[in-house]
Amino acid sequence: MLKLKGLMWVLGAVLCFTSYGQTNNHQTIRGVVVDKLSQHVIEGASVLLEAMGKNTITNAKGVFTLADVAPERYEVKVSFVGYQSLTIPNVVVTAGKEVWLDIGLEENISQLNEVVVHSSGKAGTINKLATVSARTFSMEEVNRYAGGRNDPARLAANFAGVSAPDDSRNDIVIRGNSPTGVLWRIDGMNVTNPNHFASVGTTGGAVSALNTNLLKNSDFFTSAFPAEYGNATSGVFDLGLRNGNTQKRETTLQFGVITGLEATTEGPFSKKKEASYLVGYRYSLAGIAQSAGLNIGTTARPAYQDLSFKINSGTTRWGKFSMFGILANSTISIDGGSSSTLYGNGNQTDFYSAIGIVGLNHFKQLNSRSFISSSIGLNYSKTDMTNYDSDRPTNTSYSKETNQYTKTGYNFSTSYNTKINSRLFVKLGLQDEIIGLKLDYQTKMNIGSNWQQIWNNDTSTHLAQAYAEMKYKITNRFKFNGGIHAQQLFLNNSFALEPRVGLKYELNNRNSISFGMGLHSQMQPINMYFNGSGASSNINLGFTKSQHYVLGYDLLPAKDWRIKAEVYYQYLYNVPITNYSSSYSMLNTGSSFKADTTSSLVNTGTGNNYGVELTLEKFFSKGYYALFTASLYSAKYKGSDDVERNTAFNGKYVYNVLAGKEWKVGKLKQNKLSLDYKFTNAGGRAYTPIDLAASKSSGNEVLVADAYSGNYTNYYRMDIKFGYTLNSSRKKISQSLSLDLQNVTNHQNVFSYSYNQQRNALNTTYQLGIFPNLVYKFQF
Repeated sequence: MLKLKGLMWVLGAVLCFTSYGQTNNHQTIRGVVVDKLSQHVIEGASVLLEAMGKNTITNAKGVFTLADVAPERYEVKVSFVGYQSLTIPNVVVTAGKEVWLDIGLEENISQLNEVVVHSSGKAGTINKLATVSARTFSMEEVNRYAGGRNDPARLAANFAGVSAPDDSRNDIVIRGNSPTGVLWRIDGMNVTNPNHFASVGTTGGAVSALNTNLLKNSDFFTSAFPAEYGNATSGVFDLGLRNGNTQKRETTLQFGVITGLEATTEGPFSKKKEASYLVGYRYSLAGIAQSAGLNIGTTARPAYQDLSFKINSGTTRWGKFSMFGILANSTISIDGGSSSTLYGNGNQTDFYSAIGIVGLNHFKQLNSRSFISSSIGLNYSKTDMTNYDSDRPTNTSYSKETNQYTKTGYNFSTSYNTKINSRLFVKLGLQDEIIGLKLDYQTKMNIGSNWQQIWNNDTSTHLAQAYAEMKYKITNRFKFNGGIHAQQLFLNNSFALEPRVGLKYELNNRNSISFGMGLHSQMQPINMYFNGSGASSNINLGFTKSQHYVLGYDLLPAKDWRIKAEVYYQYLYNVPITNYSSSYSMLNTGSSFKADTTSSLVNTGTGNNYGVELTLEKFFSKGYYALFTASLYSAKYKGSDDVERNTAFNGKYVYNVLAGKEWKVGKLKQNKLSLDYKFTNAGGRAYTPIDLAASKSSGNEVLVADAYSGNYTNYYRMDIKFGYTLNSSRKKISQSLSLDLQNVTNHQNVFSYSYNQQRNALNTTYQLGIFPNLVYKFQF
């Protein structure tokens, strides 16, 4: 800990630098205002920064500039004749970076007979066809909340309906569904699992490969999502990478215990064409954290790095082009360790993973009401894992399991969007992914036995999707969203046709009710199709299907306050289960680190999830915020033995309490001290208990016959985060330092139970204890 204290003293000295001098730290807020549906720029829109008495209008390109803005939090108000006015909250201006805002206004359908509606960016979504179970989140929230580790997935765990009581991974459990049901999308392209240390067939990992310094505001869906999203049964992360600064070069330097050492740079290629670049690189500092005495869950030293970028062409006569990418790899060698720690099992494991995501986007405005948007891209993911065991008689280490997995996807998508009039908007789209797959998985029982080949495949297929969706305003307050999605897997010609419907009625400016329903289908994790051979092969598995029904109520009881409640029911069918009597179901996939090698599967399983959710939120204003979310839910399934059981993800309840306060300090009151708090209490997940007597008798771990009949003890965690932001008064430089004390009470949350063959007893593996995450950021 001495090294950590020394490091903090150095950072404190750096923060004191640039504290005094004449004021020259004001920044610029720039942005563009467009029609939210047609994306056509709006010239002459009024943009008001009331707190500083500044206002301007957009130019012929829809662009506005508010110059000479002091560091502070602001509300930006935008209005234009015939459109709903919009308030953008929590626009954070620091001395070290300009601010860019992408603003979409929604047209009123009548200027004479309808009440004018004022909207707020606090409760809306970026996707114009979202109706229920959707929320936009900002990168400022990702970086602000305690316990978030600068990870969008961990931020989402604070929202109603989401449970993630797992310190080791950021898997997202939505309404009791398996995390494999989540779809990741970046800049309009469906992408592979964007996490470090990701294993076969999963959607989460130990550390996010998403660099929040490059991301922009994004959407998160938990049910009944619009028709443009397919091949997912539980939720969607629809993320976007922002463009680099088109007028000046800017740099961000950062280091954090989790995110590592980071450098991000951005700037213009051509100011006239507004072409820009944005590049960020990160390298892990976990080894340094261990040297400082921090427990990161393993005695091994994980290493990971990632490079993210976006290149924007600006406006050309052929439209706008942009290229984005995320390249990442991670390695860890776990050698023994205590069986009571998160990654210690007494044996050695070597693990390597890599991802490559590259996309090229094209946007073309056809006229004032229509545009096309297209993308082509590459998704690459690879894992290489070797597990070792020890031969007791000879005390010799040997490899007992090797697993090599490589997936390469070539993506294409295009959509035609047209605003037919102020009432009706239509979107048509196509998507296709050519999937190349290489699998090599083998195991052996002991040091002298032969290898058993489980997977040995080199094949390809493709998944095609199409959709049509519409938004129709019956009145300014009553809106209908509907669509249909189709998809086909050419590996076995599985096909699905999925209707989606959403209705929202605003009773007044403070109250609204909403309803959503939809059918959602998803192919199985690609490796599952190649389990077994002959009569036991899974090659003909169809899509898992899920029917979603959601009813919601939204209330804005006072300025900056929101209450939201939703009740839902989800029926799952066509779920793969074994063709012989057993408790197995694919709805439990993702509950362990091991690859699922089950064969002889058929699509005859079912499941059902239902629950109620409540959100009480005080948006950030007057220097503080608060958020309370609570979920009560049930997640059950039936296997081929026709017994209804808890799924592995049925924790039954979860609630979160978050709050934070900022204090303005310094001579000019432009620096900030902050305190953030989070408390999470979640029901322990279901698991299959160990039959201790049978295990002692056989010498190996034996589970009881009744699957998922036990629940781990409930999960408790309290996080407290301290922060300080310094805006230089002499130069356009800002610095911030935060210390996030995660699990500050050092509560022992159970991760798993296992049978110890040496002691003939049960071992309890615990999750992370107290964990201090230190982050320093320097922007100029």
